[in-house]
Amino acid sequence: MANVTAEMDGKVGVVTLAKPPHNLLDDPLIEEVLAAYQTVLSKGCRAILLRSAQRHFCAGAEMASWGKTTFIHTDKVKFEALMKALEDVPVPTVAAVNGGALGGGLELALTCDMIIAADTAFFAQVEVAVGLLPLLGGTQRLAQRAGVARAKEIAMLGRRHTPQAFERWGIINHVVPEAELASASMTYAKQLAAGPTKVISGIKMQANLEARGGVAAADARQIEINDMIWQTRDRQRGSDAFFATGVGTTVFEGD
Repeated sequence: MANVTAEMDGKVGVVTLAKPPHNLLDDPLIEEVLAAYQTVLSKGCRAILLRSAQRHFCAGAEMASWGKTTFIHTDKVKFEALMKALEDVPVPTVAAVNGGALGGGLELALTCDMIIAADTAFFAQVEVAVGLLPLLGGTQRLAQRAGVARAKEIAMLGRRHTPQAFERWGIINHVVPEAELASASMTYAKQLAAGPTKVISGIKMQANLEARGGVAAADARQIEINDMIWQTRDRQRGSDAFFATGVGTTVFEGD
């Protein structure tokens, strides 16, 4: 049985972590996630929903893999390629977090554009307890979302945090009742999939550029991104719908 499955729900590519018992993270699981992303992209998905079929979203690293990993701490080129493949996938990504998102599991969720969590979920950057630092870029991505002081607190102390706290700190987007996680996260993914794909891709590029290099880095490519969007059918359909109806309602099924 595959540890990660990939299927289509309309225009949403659904990637499901299914490694018993707790989706513990190692190189093979990471490789399967990347392969699943490529599978749903090849089928024309316009958004990706990353979710879990296990009790936890991902409860951290597979300890048996320590000292054998190639992505995380031994190869700079592979690490950079991994983060680019996860974060710069050309469609919006939504993580649906149930149970624990700990250590590498939290870091995997942080590579997604949006995070929706069950009210029973919990989060922690736990590596400090075993003498490690977060190996998948968690510290810096927490700092991007919540600020340096909060990122240091989360990573240095290794405490568990509620989804409500993470939502309040700006790390995740929304908390929903556990029973509603599947429907709420799919609703977000389907709304993104129904939007203007190229425009959303441009917004994603702008936000990622700013997160990594500041406003100046995003501004440096603003005109390039503008030109890319201006040439799309999405832009033309949106303009046509606005002037035809006065409200700009349309369905984007092309670019």
